[in-house]
Amino acid sequence: MRAMNVLGIETSCDETAAAVVSGGRQVRSNVVLSQVALHRPYGGVVPEIASRHHVETLPGAVAQALEASGLGWGDIDAVAVTYGPGLATSLLVGLALAKGLALSLEKPLAAINHIEAHIYSPFLSADAPAPEEVCPFLALVVSGGHSLLARVDGLGRYRVLGQTIDDAAGEAFDKGAKLLGLGYPGGPAIERAAQGGDRRHVRFPRGRQRRGRSRFYGLDADLCFSFSGVKTALLYYLKEHPAADAAAVASVAASYEEALVDALAARCERALRGLRCLAVGGGVALNRRLRERLAEVAAAHGARLLLPEPRYCADNAAMIAGLAAAGRGVWGAEALALDANPSLELAPA
Repeated sequence: MRAMNVLGIETSCDETAAAVVSGGRQVRSNVVLSQVALHRPYGGVVPEIASRHHVETLPGAVAQALEASGLGWGDIDAVAVTYGPGLATSLLVGLALAKGLALSLEKPLAAINHIEAHIYSPFLSADAPAPEEVCPFLALVVSGGHSLLARVDGLGRYRVLGQTIDDAAGEAFDKGAKLLGLGYPGGPAIERAAQGGDRRHVRFPRGRQRRGRSRFYGLDADLCFSFSGVKTALLYYLKEHPAADAAAVASVAASYEEALVDALAARCERALRGLRCLAVGGGVALNRRLRERLAEVAAAHGARLLLPEPRYCADNAAMIAGLAAAGRGVWGAEALALDANPSLELAPA
């Protein structure tokens, strides 16, 4: 029996993506059309621009993904699409096209949770273990819209341990870069600017919860993230100490990056106790300093660190198709009846 071929579609934010994956692990094609140039003048994603660009480019991305896969329409066994969380108008574009394709091809539709797909992304690599081989493991999702820690006992068996209470890590990078005049997107801009800078130049806050507070909306407060304070601290620091030259900018950028990375690593270190593996997903997983720190955390606990390949870090459709091929998501008539869910959460076990 041949492996299931799934066509995936991802339009949760500002990447227009399509991919074909066989059997959950074999990525036959992975097309991602970036909108960075469109949003750069505004310093962040403009939802109306994002959704209009999806309308214009998604059909071509799907055609390109199918052609690159070496398959024909008759070889596609299912269509998978992100239905949340994300920007409502962007999600609707992908969901509408996916429903139309599924109906016209007379193939089942799978509606996929975007956060769960990021958890799955490290397992797309050919040399990665199967998820069940490293369960239970700790999953860290860090992107422009999400910062979350979850215990994974198996695909579909999740327990959220901590999450952001304000900005996500990616947002904090974007806002910090804007304050430093480094441009958009902020993550790569700060990483470039921080090269050669002194990470100890400024001690920015790490987003600690108030002393004595042990729970936050049912979660361990020490495993939750808060990035609004570090952004505010950077704002006031720059008002009092304007960066006079490139060396000063480098040290401030390095200090700010270190604060964000340290906040993420410290929560992972606390949550990893007793678990065999740390798997990371999301666009911020591209950050070299974060990868270094998480490698140190994993090594200290004797745990395995799984990082997605760079092409699977940011939003992509391979993780959507792969997760569907692995049997996850809402399927069939129920999926066809679903609407976009911008506030979709990771379902508990």
